[in-house]
Amino acid sequence: MIDTLILSRIQFAANISFHILFPTITIALAWFLFYFKVRHDISGHPVWMRIYRFWVKIFALTFAIGVVTGITMSFQFGTNWPGFMEKVGNIAGPLLGYEVLSAFFLEATFLGAMLFGIHRLPSWLHTLATFLVAIGTSMSAFWIIALNSWMQTPVGFEMIDGVAHPTDWWQIIFNPSMPYRLTHMLIASGLTASFLIAGISAYRLLKGDKKRAPKVALRISIYAAAILIPIQILVGDMHGLNTLEHQPQKVAAMEGAWHTEKGLPLLLFAWPDEQAQENHFELPIPNMASVILTHSLDGEVKGLEEFPEHPPVKPVFFSFRIMIGIGILMLTVSWFVGFRILRRRYPSTPMLKVLVGMSFSGWVATLAGWYVTEVGRQPYLVSGVLKTADAVTPIAPANVGFSLTMYLILYAVLMFAYLQTIFYMARKAVNVDEFEELDSVHDQTVKNALDNQAATSNTEETPA
Repeated sequence: MIDTLILSRIQFAANISFHILFPTITIALAWFLFYFKVRHDISGHPVWMRIYRFWVKIFALTFAIGVVTGITMSFQFGTNWPGFMEKVGNIAGPLLGYEVLSAFFLEATFLGAMLFGIHRLPSWLHTLATFLVAIGTSMSAFWIIALNSWMQTPVGFEMIDGVAHPTDWWQIIFNPSMPYRLTHMLIASGLTASFLIAGISAYRLLKGDKKRAPKVALRISIYAAAILIPIQILVGDMHGLNTLEHQPQKVAAMEGAWHTEKGLPLLLFAWPDEQAQENHFELPIPNMASVILTHSLDGEVKGLEEFPEHPPVKPVFFSFRIMIGIGILMLTVSWFVGFRILRRRYPSTPMLKVLVGMSFSGWVATLAGWYVTEVGRQPYLVSGVLKTADAVTPIAPANVGFSLTMYLILYAVLMFAYLQTIFYMARKAVNVDEFEELDSVHDQTVKNALDNQAATSNTEETPA
């Protein structure tokens, strides 16, 4: 029978894996919405409003599920991990509280104005509400990443009678890994939202949508992805160097390095054998891991043999390669499609199908990256301070198993409903007349001009 520790870890992994999918979209999608709204305010062209109105619906749906699934995360600290709050609650509690007070309240307060005030508020005030919602989503990420990063690289505290007490909040919040993790996560969100917008826009085009809105949305999102992915590669390299400094055992697991070695090869593939402490079926590139990690051909990288306590190797090793593989695919697709659009050659049907298939590729890369981060910290819940086994609940495994089963069933239903709804909304948008939703006074004033423009440029991609 599986014990309480394993079941609780599986349950927490299931909850965080499902929850993180939705903030990953909303953090960046809010900024896309702000961009669309500003473009509409500046140009007066209603194509930007049509894009905004379509994607604000998906934002609202995604935000709602993210809030609901986020509530279960806080419950688990009391039900499954009481030792966590008992030992580090003096630090974790305030950081979570700051997230609620400064971020979630900001989002919730202005979300209503953003969703329902489009014809009830002056345009500038509605744009401001969209901007504040975007700020709120980013601030929410800031506080959550601050806490998670502190759990990875804890500083600014002292232990008194086995309990962590803060001594320097500046060090706690801006701990050594926090800037890298925050930047990495925000860019990951940007890529996730970019490929979602591109994929759903491509889906609309494949379904016969002849309007300008999906073409413009696809173009903007592909350009965004093409710019963000090289930056993410650079940030990822900096993050890796920071991890090598503060959590070398995690890097050793990522690279499948069992023994300390100079000129460590980069393993494109291998099958780590934890018991034998070796890899099978290796496909190496000589010296390349040392080049990446130490910027030297013969740089020394510590192996897992140096660390009596190290994370399980296979989950970290394979998750890291999935994340990198998706990143390379994103780079290839965004640059290829972006180059074609720059050359005024719109994506072909096969390319549109590829984009549809990559609609949720950001989810896969984000989850893989989080597994590297979280599994790579084991056996600690807070590195060097609190072991995972010491924080788990003493309740019976059957109770945890029951709640885990209920969570998995609920999440499966929610995911099915979410995906079905998004693609239903996309199909419905195909059949909406181009001017059917234009009911604001300003949009109506430009309708005739756009009719004349459309007659002369029915394949236009860039709005006037």
